[in-house]
Amino acid sequence: MTTRTLLVLASASLLAACQTPPAPIAAAAPAAAPAAPAPAWQQGRLPSQAGSTLAPVAGKLTATPASEIPLASFKLPPGFKAEIWATGMPGARAMTRAENGKIYIGTRGIGRVYELTDNGSSRSSRVLVDKLVQPAGVAYANGSLYVMAIDKVLRYDGIATNPSAAPVDMTAAFKLPKEQHHNWKYIAFGPDGKLYVPFGAPCNICEPGAEYAQIRRYNPDGSGMEVVARGVRNTVGFTWHPQSKEMWFTDHGRDWMGDDGPADELNRVSSMGQNFGFPYCHADGIPDRDFPKANACAGVTLPVKTLGPHAAAMGAHFYTGTMFPAEYRNTLFVARKGSWNRTQKFGYDVVTVRTDAQGNNPSIKAFMTGFLDPSNDNFSGRPTYMLQLPDGSLLISDEQLGAIYRISYSQ
Repeated sequence: MTTRTLLVLASASLLAACQTPPAPIAAAAPAAAPAAPAPAWQQGRLPSQAGSTLAPVAGKLTATPASEIPLASFKLPPGFKAEIWATGMPGARAMTRAENGKIYIGTRGIGRVYELTDNGSSRSSRVLVDKLVQPAGVAYANGSLYVMAIDKVLRYDGIATNPSAAPVDMTAAFKLPKEQHHNWKYIAFGPDGKLYVPFGAPCNICEPGAEYAQIRRYNPDGSGMEVVARGVRNTVGFTWHPQSKEMWFTDHGRDWMGDDGPADELNRVSSMGQNFGFPYCHADGIPDRDFPKANACAGVTLPVKTLGPHAAAMGAHFYTGTMFPAEYRNTLFVARKGSWNRTQKFGYDVVTVRTDAQGNNPSIKAFMTGFLDPSNDNFSGRPTYMLQLPDGSLLISDEQLGAIYRISYSQ
């Protein structure tokens, strides 16, 4: 065989090798996607509770016509009357009133603040500001409206007489922590002229950072911050006793420790910086399951009264008017929005708490019921806050139906 023939055969063999497809390489398995974090409301749930169908109740964020509000089902003590005073404000929560009678109403999920004008025989409303992050906190003082969302503080000077008043952004002065869970606000000016602001725990149950689980107070310009109370899981309602001028507040108990508790709390602040127990001690002295601590309730200020399991106690108001019978003077009204972390619903009502100025011998009595049908566990509305009018009547907001009811009394 000639050299030329050998070269031809070698070239052909090499060409064939180049044309033969290489053996396939096994593809690497795709990396597993990271598991989505559990919703915040599931935090603290035991593995044994994973099959639970309990979940937060969705808010109704569309307007409810007055004709669809079951006013006739609401029950009050003899002599009291409920009327639909205003509608068409989805998510209506806390209310504050200007000198000329205009009322400002915060919301949570829908991101609005409403301005409500009383025209005598009727009321009209407008959206003052929209698209904020849970602007539940509203307070009015010295001609200015304060609006507090999770990440923003706005002050509207002269808004009650000037509908186009531009807001002053005061966010930087208040140094708001950023976590959203339980960080929506209820705000109010105290008898000392300071603005009181809660900063809820950023969890169902945890050891929170130093800036959470507390109530603070500020000068109106955001300066002079002081911590009024610690160990407060989630207060979204407080007021001051008409005689002692001490602060009283509601606080939500933690979830996923069972149907019967820990109960919500009604607390009284008798000295600055008191510890109310969270996360180690709950209700009337119940140690936490997930964060055990020796002598968990030692040094903790226990409630004046517990307000029931998972009741979602909201607004608190001491009645000071003269329209209601005399026994209601200085009586505390508490709105209980109603449970979700409970097999059988609880709350969905307004109750009174009668006690002396020091919190002795407290007793709870139903005042406004009928929001919940116990025969089928269905509810219509969810009462959230009270506002007393100059004539002594009481306004009650209904977050679920976006309505405000006026409660009056006549013999």
